[in-house]
Amino acid sequence: MQFFSHWRNWLGLVLIAYLGGLAVATPSIAPQNDPANPQIWKQVGRASDPLPHPPNNIALLGTLPNQYDVFFALMWGLRQAFQFGLMVTLIAALFGILFGASSAYVGGVVNNAMMRVSDAFMAIPIIAVIVFARGIITVLLNSFGLWASLGGTLWVPDGTITTMQQFLYDLDPVMWSLILFSWMPYARLVNASVLRLRNVEFITSARALGAGHARIILRHLLPNAISPEIVLAARDVGGMVIIQATFTFIGLGGYSPWGELLSRGRNWIVGPGGNPLMYWWTYVPATLALILFSISWNFLGDSLNEWFNPRKMG
Repeated sequence: MQFFSHWRNWLGLVLIAYLGGLAVATPSIAPQNDPANPQIWKQVGRASDPLPHPPNNIALLGTLPNQYDVFFALMWGLRQAFQFGLMVTLIAALFGILFGASSAYVGGVVNNAMMRVSDAFMAIPIIAVIVFARGIITVLLNSFGLWASLGGTLWVPDGTITTMQQFLYDLDPVMWSLILFSWMPYARLVNASVLRLRNVEFITSARALGAGHARIILRHLLPNAISPEIVLAARDVGGMVIIQATFTFIGLGGYSPWGELLSRGRNWIVGPGGNPLMYWWTYVPATLALILFSISWNFLGDSLNEWFNPRKMG
C-alpha cells in the first residue's frame, strides 16, 4: 500500500503501539510494593538522603533527592499520560463535535449564537481558568470542614472523610479546565463541514424519507464530516500531556508524574562547575519521555491525515 511507503506513517503507528505496550506491561516491569494501593513514587534508599544517585542495580535510571526511583515514576507516568491524554481529548472532542454538528444542522441565528459562544470560550486564557478553578476547589474543600493542599495530604479534623470531601479533593483543576476549554476547535471544524453537507442530495433524501434529526446527524452527517476531527484528536493527546506536565512543573496543579519528575530534579540540572550532564538522570529521562510521547501522537495524526486525504500522498 502506498500509505505505508511513507516512513512517518508506519513510524507513528509503531511508536504508539510500543508505548501502549509498555503502559500495559508497567505492573510487570515496575511492580508495586502494594498492588492494592498503587503509588507513583517508590523510595529505594534512605529518605533522608538529599543527593540524587546515578543508575545502579536497584534503580535502573538512578534516583532523585530523597531516593525516589526515576524508572519507577517514569513507567507509571506513562500509564497516567495515556489515561489523561485520551480522557481529556475524547471528552473534549465528543462534546465539541456534537455541539458544532447540532449548531450547523439547525443553522441560522441559532448557529451564529452558538458559534459566538465557541469564540468566547476561545478568548479565555487557559492558565487563568486553571488558577481560578484551583482557588474555587480549595475554597470548597475548606467550606466542607477540611484542610488540604491540592496534590498534598488530605486532613480532616475528626478523621472521617465524606464522599463529597473525597470527590472535591480528587478533582483535577488542570484536567477539567482543559476539557472545558479544548472543545472549540472540534466544534468549528465539524460546524464548517456540516454546513457544507446539510443540503446535499443524500441528506435531503433522508429527510424526505422521514429520518429524525438525531439519525440524520449521527448516521449521515457525522460519518462524512468526522475525518478532520479524528486527525486533530490524535495530535491533541500528546499536547494535553505536555500541558499537564507544564502546569505540574510550575506548580499550578495537575498530577503529571513526568512534570513532577522534572520539578523535583530541577535543582540538579546544572552540576558543580556548570556541568549539565553530571546529574543527567534527574531530567533527561522525563524530558525524552515527554518528547517521544508527543512526537508519536503527532506522527499518528499526520498518518491519519494522509489516510483520510489520499490526494496528499505523493
